[in-house]
Amino acid sequence: MRYTQEQISTALVLLKATGSPDKVVQTLGYPSAPMLYHWCKKYPEYYDVPNQKHWRQAPTELKHDVIKRCLIKGEPVKLVAEEIGYTPSLIYKWIREYREKAVIIDALKNKYSLPDLLKKLNLAKSSYYYQEKPIYAEDKYSNLRKRIIQLFHENRDIFGYRRIHMLLHREGIKVSEKVVRRIMKQEKLIIRRKRRQKYNSYKGEITPAVEKVIARDFHATKPNQKWLTDITEFSIKAGKIYLSPIIDCLDGMPVSWTIGTSPNAELANTMLRNAIATLKPNEKPIVHSDRGCHYRWPEWIQIMEEANLTRSMSKKGCSPDNSACEGFFGHLKTEMFYGYDWDEYSIEEFIHEINGYMGWYCKDRIKSTLGGLSPLDYRRSIGIAVSIQIMEEANLTRSMSKKGCSPDNSACEGFFGHLKAEMFYGIVSLPFTQILITMDMDLPLSISCLVPEIKSAHYKLSGDGWEFTQKLSAYE
Repeated sequence: MRYTQEQISTALVLLKATGSPDKVVQTLGYPSAPMLYHWCKKYPEYYDVPNQKHWRQAPTELKHDVIKRCLIKGEPVKLVAEEIGYTPSLIYKWIREYREKAVIIDALKNKYSLPDLLKKLNLAKSSYYYQEKPIYAEDKYSNLRKRIIQLFHENRDIFGYRRIHMLLHREGIKVSEKVVRRIMKQEKLIIRRKRRQKYNSYKGEITPAVEKVIARDFHATKPNQKWLTDITEFSIKAGKIYLSPIIDCLDGMPVSWTIGTSPNAELANTMLRNAIATLKPNEKPIVHSDRGCHYRWPEWIQIMEEANLTRSMSKKGCSPDNSACEGFFGHLKTEMFYGYDWDEYSIEEFIHEINGYMGWYCKDRIKSTLGGLSPLDYRRSIGIAVSIQIMEEANLTRSMSKKGCSPDNSACEGFFGHLKAEMFYGIVSLPFTQILITMDMDLPLSISCLVPEIKSAHYKLSGDGWEFTQKLSAYE
């Protein structure tokens, strides 16, 4: 409804004379209290708002009316706030206050009369009954809440709402990140954060430094292309422990690590030898480090030269040159060290905890940069791309069945049927969970069998029968 300028001026003059919005509405029959306050702000020549002391403290009638409009009628808080001249945050504060009052009244209404409680807490009856409904309403996120709490504790109390949301998405649970964040806040699922002075291994220019080959480009297109290394210190009541890992730039996976009570040459050299042992003959990664003494000693240099690996070093005192490795240490200490009480742990027990975290990091810690996968799962996923690359290099033609159409590959399906019927069903339960067979017409040429978490065996057809050719790690 539109009001004339004369109606507006009459209402504002009466408000100035009486000082009561309720009396204006009762006398004139218009407008609503929020509209009257809006006019006061819009036409200061009739009603000087800043000079009125009561303007800063909103009247109870106004609060009741605003809450009714926002909660019962469903009007947008932002529009209501613009109309009455108050901020949306203040309106949300009123709503929270009324909800708290409703909880207090609900707890005391068996002991005191409802009218007395409403009067004492200055709450309208209609507002109380509206707020009472959510108190007894069933929590629609009860199952989700339990799952979020479970995932948070399963992952060492270190995943924030974004990673918890990724885990839920992988399980097929579709929910907003905001809902996950709100539930975690309500359940006080807070990750620990604390910083301490970092360990420094610089002992001067022992041997000439090499060039910064990586030049802060930590992107890798395949495994074992770029490695990063450093040493970090953990200080607990039982003593000091040092961790020396090698991190692969492809996915941040620790390729190798050693843990000890002294940051000596053996700690770094053993870690390097173990990492080199995982390389294939054609893999020659760049190994980047800071200018610490461990990477300047003759034995380290000799191991690198014998393996034909390329050395790379940060500039003196420039930690951003090795920021990816520093970031790994930051996540590690934030997630499993800072904020925990290690006073009762011995050095051996603490080393066991670090080893447990490193294994969990490889297999279970999901990363947003890897599409919500752990480093190990990511490497398994890119195995498909590797297979395609191998076929292209061999100049082979790829062919695929239609989606869900097994008859398009019926010859291979038939082979599996004969195999299982003749040597598997009803006889023995083999540990093989995956079998890859290459066939030529009806004749199988090669068979690859994967035994979960143990070994993988590959056989090929030769003139004398099936010949065992190689064994590979299941995680390779």
